[in-house]
Amino acid sequence: MNEPRLNYVLCPGAAAVASLPGREAAPTGMHRMAYWEWNATGDPDHPHVVICVHGLSRQGRDFDTLAQALSTRVRVICPDVVGRGQSDWLADPMGYQIPHYAADMLALLAQLHHRAPMQTLDWVGTSMGGLIGMAVAGQAGVALPVPMRRLVLNDVGPVIQWDALQRIGLYLGQPVQFGSLQHAADALWAISTSFGPHTPQQWLDLSRAMVRKLPDGGFTWHYDPAIAMAFRSLTQDAAAAGEATLWQLYDLITARTLLLRGADSDLLSRQTAHAMSMRGPRATMVEFEGVGHAPTLVADHQVRTVADFLLAAEGVAAA
Repeated sequence: MNEPRLNYVLCPGAAAVASLPGREAAPTGMHRMAYWEWNATGDPDHPHVVICVHGLSRQGRDFDTLAQALSTRVRVICPDVVGRGQSDWLADPMGYQIPHYAADMLALLAQLHHRAPMQTLDWVGTSMGGLIGMAVAGQAGVALPVPMRRLVLNDVGPVIQWDALQRIGLYLGQPVQFGSLQHAADALWAISTSFGPHTPQQWLDLSRAMVRKLPDGGFTWHYDPAIAMAFRSLTQDAAAAGEATLWQLYDLITARTLLLRGADSDLLSRQTAHAMSMRGPRATMVEFEGVGHAPTLVADHQVRTVADFLLAAEGVAAA
């Protein structure tokens, strides 16, 4: 498998923790967001860019399989949202929220466009990454380098089921330590069986970037445990009130939209998915049987569904 190139973008508006081990300090009042760039097109500045953004506790290497499949035709960019993976951690944990993440993505898009002008921009967002995509695509007046052409929302929409948020809150940010990568993968599987069937090798590959090594040789999760603070501050009333804002964003999206849903998802209800197919960009919905929240886009049929949608000629419906 080809390996991606690791790059960084300086993002304004929030300071990074200055003492992260092994990481150069960002300038005052700024933080670094890491991103993984896949490009096997033969053109280092290929003008068709696909941004792939991960879920709440995940990181950009989640998309390795999908990116590998796309990278012979397009340039694929997979950021580690701030607080995750190789990105900086924020000094103020309340900065770990969608508006801040969306602002970071705009900084990333500006840097990519400055380096090599884009002609086509697509987005794949899993769970939180889909919400960020809605914020980027659905805000009037946002200065994108080019309009977003196609949007894939992976098991997420304007209405998020409260029970699913409570389930995620049970494990997010909890202190853990593992003796080996395999132990970490096993623990991760225990809280991720809703992702659906995976071979042992597929799961181990997905788990590698989910941990960071500790000085004593053990492993812990890759992300800043403080990402849980803003998440846990959300009340059920506030979540319900936020639905109206998310629907407003969704209704303003002009990109052709593909909605993926795990048929057993506890986060995206079938009712919400149906509503998304009837309003706004009128998303085309594809359900994956035997999967809950969220499809990992590793299985061949899942990869094909996304690739066919993104690489189809204009005017051709999604598969």
